[in-house]
Amino acid sequence: MSDRPEFYADRSSSVQIQLSLYFLIMLDLLSDILTNLSVRGTLYFRTSLTTPWGIEVPAYENVVRFHFAHRGDCLVEVEGSGKSVALEQGDLLIVPRGASHKLYCGLETREAILPLDTVIEKSGFTGTGVLVYGGDQDDRETQLICGHFSFDPHAKHVLMERLPPYIHIKNYGESAGKWIEATLQVIGDEAGGQRMGGDLIALKMSETILAHAIRSFIESNEAPEWGLDAFSDDNLRKALDAFHQSPDKHWTIEGLAQTAGMSRTSFAVLFQKKMAMTPMEYITAWRIEIAKRLLMVPKNTLTDAAEGAGYASNSAFTRVFKKETGMTPADFKKSVTSNRSDN
Repeated sequence: MSDRPEFYADRSSSVQIQLSLYFLIMLDLLSDILTNLSVRGTLYFRTSLTTPWGIEVPAYENVVRFHFAHRGDCLVEVEGSGKSVALEQGDLLIVPRGASHKLYCGLETREAILPLDTVIEKSGFTGTGVLVYGGDQDDRETQLICGHFSFDPHAKHVLMERLPPYIHIKNYGESAGKWIEATLQVIGDEAGGQRMGGDLIALKMSETILAHAIRSFIESNEAPEWGLDAFSDDNLRKALDAFHQSPDKHWTIEGLAQTAGMSRTSFAVLFQKKMAMTPMEYITAWRIEIAKRLLMVPKNTLTDAAEGAGYASNSAFTRVFKKETGMTPADFKKSVTSNRSDN
């Protein structure tokens, strides 16, 4: 029999349930956002780098890049950040908007930096296995797991737009929990390996890592600086989750405030303060993103997109869509169709 009073046992269980619900809501929000952005991961290489070495990764649009230090360490310079980052073993670095960046073994060997295409050519890397590159100082090996996530060029969300030039999570495996540490170990073992299905396993796991890493940043002390702490606010998160679950519902500020357990005024003021936009501006922006996705499906009509995004009439939907995007829904659908034909 436990010597701990039942009150504390019940209280502990209650706290655990609340924490579980918190993480589920946060993950549901991120899942909805990332799914609508059509985020798709591509694990493009695992490295074995020996001093001296340096790689310059070019900029890419509509891409999130990541580097996980599986073993060893290196320095990273992300364009626009104005400083170098020390990426140590166990650290994760995410470049949210695909900016150009340099990875190299140390300041004394910075002149060894070469474009990624040149490094791939010199190493003889064929796209499978491990990219082996560098000098003969093999006593200091750096193993990186590198990849990127692409998202639809037509899609956008304030979450991705406001993330900083890079996100550096130190000792990520340990700080994120044992399951993340185990996941990263599996990715490191499977990526570029010879076992059947290894790359696919690593790829799907890396998509989980991205969602968790963004959540970690949102919950950090840096989030308010970038206008993203609304997603971790207990009250606002409830309203955001309710909206994302039923975006086509007739939402009002009063309804959102009630869901958040706040007065209309308090909710509106807090939302504006933490999100730097009004609740209805957020709702409109997200509904237009839903409409874009619906319009990209060939068989869907204007009415399908309007109803799916929560608009009662085609005329109201067309008016808002043009105001937000600069083109009518019909023109948008034509442009998407035209781009697909060209490709």
